[in-house]
Amino acid sequence: MKKISKLPFNGTPEQEAQLKAWLDENGKKPGAAMPALQHAQEIYGYLPVEVLRMVARGTGKSLEEIYGIATFYAQFSLSPKGKYKIAVCLGTACYVKGSGKILEKLEEKLGIQSGDCREDGVFSLESSRCIGACGLAPVFTINEDVYGRVSPEGNELDAILAKYQG
Repeated sequence: MKKISKLPFNGTPEQEAQLKAWLDENGKKPGAAMPALQHAQEIYGYLPVEVLRMVARGTGKSLEEIYGIATFYAQFSLSPKGKYKIAVCLGTACYVKGSGKILEKLEEKLGIQSGDCREDGVFSLESSRCIGACGLAPVFTINEDVYGRVSPEGNELDAILAKYQG
């Protein structure tokens, strides 16, 4: 189940105007719900309930229907993403080699749970399925950077995180 963000929504009037303009032009067309959600996520980076309500109004669908679409498809996120998106692989090879413990350590060090974003917006954390780097297990990524053969013990995680906290 997807997590709904506990962070306050802070969309701008410009973002709202951009989404409203798109919805005014396209919202009533057949099959508009999916493209509307995709467009909204491009604008906001995620789909908070306030944005889901705008999409529902703009497409003439119920909030429940729009929420159902947003939670069914993996491409949609109900929580904001940090400037640095950390994804810990929990695929079989990584999990067997300790990626679950790496996820726990990152949750502890960042002060957030998997699926959340820190309040400062610097880091978000999530688990992922196999990323295809099984030979480097356990693996996690920060944006496009891949970190393999990482141990949850010692200061290695601290050193990696320090690169991004500049």
